[in-house]
Amino acid sequence: METLFSFRASSPVGPLFLAASTKGLVRLEFEARVQNLPKTTQIQESKKVLAPYLRQLSEYFAGDRREFSLPLDLRGTDFQRACWHALIEIPYGETRSYREIAQAIGHAHAYRAVGMSNNRNPVAIVVPCHRVIASSGSLCGYGGGLDIKRKLLDLEQGGIRLQRCLPLGIGA
Repeated sequence: METLFSFRASSPVGPLFLAASTKGLVRLEFEARVQNLPKTTQIQESKKVLAPYLRQLSEYFAGDRREFSLPLDLRGTDFQRACWHALIEIPYGETRSYREIAQAIGHAHAYRAVGMSNNRNPVAIVVPCHRVIASSGSLCGYGGGLDIKRKLLDLEQGGIRLQRCLPLGIGA
């Protein structure tokens, strides 16, 4: 049985659920959309283990961090992981279409499959699926809701600064 360390935290875009293995961040999800973990997983709450992740998220929300330097433990199919790694390559403040992500991973016509991989992204914000938009330029689909997607894009494009409000208070 695998043990994941978890912590639930408030944030400027609503409650978040974080879980990490000894290899890195496994989940960063919006509380309203937490996906089920395998039955072979044991959860142990640990603010201390998640502190580095919380610190970087706080810096991101304050507009002081543009890239995350967190170890990730991304779990999915080869196709999903290819999509998620392509998302990480989208520069802060920029967007890409589903079609552009499909082309970037060598599956030019698989933009709907890219959309489904984004939908299954277990590490929101850090793996920035919020930076993916429709080819028309419109916002479409986001696990946290379009209002949160807009907030994150506005933050990254310099339109707003979100308040630091993640619970660090552990000497981190």
